[in-house]
Parts: sequence; C-alpha cells; structure tokens
Amino acid sequence: MVTVCAMTSRARALGVIQGMTQVEIETFPGITPLHRSLAEEESARAVMLECAGAYSPRIEEQSSNGNYLCVLDISGTEKLLGPPLDIARSLLEHTKRLGFSTSIAVSRNFHASVSMARGLTSQKPVSIIRIGSESAALAPLPLSVLDLGATHRETFALWGINTLGMLADLPEKELVARMGQEGKRLRQLARGELPHLFRPVEAAFALEEHMELDTPVELLDSLLFVLGLMLEQVILRAVTRILALASVTVTLSLEGGTYHARTVRPALPSNDRQMWLKLIHLDIEAHPPHAAVLALTLMADPGTTSKVQLGLFSPQLPEPMRLDVTMARIRAIVGEHSVGRVRLKDTNRSEGFDVETFRVEGATPTRNRDQRERLAVRQLRPAESITLTLRNREPVAFMFRDKHYVIEDAYGPWNSSGEWWNPTLWHDEQWDVVARRSDGLLLCCCLIHNLSKDHWQMAALYD
Repeated sequence: MVTVCAMTSRARALGVIQGMTQVEIETFPGITPLHRSLAEEESARAVMLECAGAYSPRIEEQSSNGNYLCVLDISGTEKLLGPPLDIARSLLEHTKRLGFSTSIAVSRNFHASVSMARGLTSQKPVSIIRIGSESAALAPLPLSVLDLGATHRETFALWGINTLGMLADLPEKELVARMGQEGKRLRQLARGELPHLFRPVEAAFALEEHMELDTPVELLDSLLFVLGLMLEQVILRAVTRILALASVTVTLSLEGGTYHARTVRPALPSNDRQMWLKLIHLDIEAHPPHAAVLALTLMADPGTTSKVQLGLFSPQLPEPMRLDVTMARIRAIVGEHSVGRVRLKDTNRSEGFDVETFRVEGATPTRNRDQRERLAVRQLRPAESITLTLRNREPVAFMFRDKHYVIEDAYGPWNSSGEWWNPTLWHDEQWDVVARRSDGLLLCCCLIHNLSKDHWQMAALYD
C-alpha cells in the first residue's frame, strides 16, 4: 500500500507521477525512494505557521495532497507592511530563507487566491489578482486546481471542460440541472465568486526541531553542522516573536535505544547563533555520548531579549557571549560544580553551601546596606590540623604551621550538631580566639573541635 506522495523535478521528468506504487517505481532506473517522515512534516508545518504568523494573526490552513497551503487575511495591514505586492514578495523571501519552495497569490476572494496559488509555477511564484478581475485571472488555470471528486473529473472530461474559464462559461441553470448545487458551487469557484467564512487557526508556539540522520554519526563536527542548521531555524522563529533563546536542550537518540540529553543555559537570553554553537560544542565535548547518534532533537525555551542602555560617558560593557563562553571553558577544566555563585543551604553545618550557575535576576528595589565595618574571613579549605593545649576545658595555646601561639582571648564554645540519623553525623564545637606569637604577631582565628573524633582544626583566619 506504499504510494508516491511527492517527487523531485528530475523524477517527474522521468515519468514518475503521484500515486504510483513501490513496484512501479522499481521499474524506473536511477530512482531512489525515500520514506516519508511524519515528524519532519509536522515540524515543517509548525515552521510555516510561524512564518505566516509574522504577517497576519488570522490564518486558515487548507493543506491537501501533500502540499502545505494556508490563507492569510492581510486586510488592514497596508500601513504596517506596505501594499499587497510588497507583502507577497517579503513573504516569499522569508519562506526561501527557511528552505521552502512556495507560490503566493493575493486576491479579495478566498477561493480565488487558493486556486491561483495552486496554479502558479516556480518561474512566476507571485500573482496579484485585481478586484473585479478574478474570473479572467483564473480562466487559464486547469481544473486540477480544484478539489474535484473522481465522478466530477470524469464528467468534465467527457464534456471537454479542461480549464476554469471553460467551466465558468457554462450556463448556470443547465449546470445546476445536471449536477445539482455542487455544479453551482464549482462554477462560482471557477469565477472567483464563492463566498467563504474565514476560520482562523491558532498556531501552537514551540521552538523545537527534530532531524533523523541517514547513517549513525560519531564525529562531533558532523553533529555541530546539523545543530547549526537546526539552531538557525529556531532562532529565526524566535526573532519573529521578538524573543530570544533562554536555554537550549539537545537530545541525542543513540544506537541501542538510549538517549543523551544536555541543556545549555547562559546568563542572559540571546539569539547569537555562534555563541550557542560554541556553548553546545563545549558541553557535548565535556559530556560526550557513549554511542553513535541516530537522530537529534533540539528544544529551546523562549526568553525576553536583553536590553542595555548606557550613559553618554559610561564605559562599554563586555559582550555577554564572551562571558558565557569563558565560563563554559572554565567549567570544562575545573568541573561544572566548581563555577558559579555560592548559595547557602538551610543547615547549621560547617561548609553548608553549594555552587549554582550564574543568573541575572530581575530589578529589585535597593535596600540601605549596613555601612559598619566587618571582619573579612579567609576560610581554610581543607581545615588544617593543630596541636592544642587545654586548661579547664578551654584552649590556652596551640601549634599552627610550626609556630607556637598563646591564646589571650577566647570566645565560645558554640556547639552545632545534626544528621544523627545519617552516617555523616557531625558534632562540632567552635571557638573564636585571639592568639599572640612569640615575636608579638597577633592572630585572630576560628578553631573547630570535632567532638565525635576529639580532633582540633584551624578552620578560618580573620583579617
């Protein structure tokens, strides 16, 4: 039951026609049949709807016979987009950039524009039908531009009716007497007079691209070439909505039925294709897939475009792209969880923090900060072991880095403990002390006493 649904111009020149079976195709030399991909067709349909939505919010889809067809209501857009001819040429150029071959017809009548668009060729892809000349413009078109049933095609063939002009010249009463109201409708279609109730569709907005590879791919350069094409399509669709890409998720379908997904999220949304390619390159290079790639899926989350207004004498800020690429290169060297900003955890445990990626937060009202001077703490990671002398359970002296210190003032202890239900039980005692070396040098530091192991450590130094 496999039949031909589309073909190239070379295949058409060899005699291939729509509806041929696979057995008939095998009789043609030099013909390569390609399997139909419904996923790619749906992706192409979404792209075309996004493209049409940039010119009019009212769109009705009329796709049939393997061809995508949609009708745009451009009434009232002349002051914004220009005359109909300029709109048609701009739309044609837009679809060409997306990689589609299209034909565009403009008419006051809905069905006249549909019939004319189906009858146009690549040599003349744009046609403007003037008001009142619909019948004359449609007259040379063949009957194939109409959605005729097999019975009506056979009837018109027996009557010798081959064009819309010949159908429009038939007397209405005699045609209705022989074909009923359907004959009247077809005659109105041929004359460009059939009224239509416009039923616009709302296109779902999704920044997603999917591509299946002909052969398994293992080289990163080949994957980046395909990802570059997919990114170009996604960015173009985001720009039409005055949006930017906030994050990009690449899902690789691997041999063996497994998947490998990676998400790249820069500090600011951007539509810079080179930046996204570089960030994805560094991320996949640091986390390569464990098998050959069979298909790729690229999904992006939209975000608002970043705007920066500088003063007349303000220095120029560095480009966000350079910062994101630099941070990605640093993460590739030191690890993902070692680059970012510190976020405190909800715990009293020492070193209770983790590192999260940089984010640009929204504008918040500034608060009056405390202008009092505060001590700076230099945390020792890891904490260094010390030898300590106690008197009445209080520290009085210690050895630190082969130097002897006598404690003059000691503040504490402050006890903290937790996670008694886990193997990582912690029970610490903290002292803040002021010690003096034999040469008179003062040292302000923080001492930690691990009560579970009875072990003293130097945790931090105060400046």
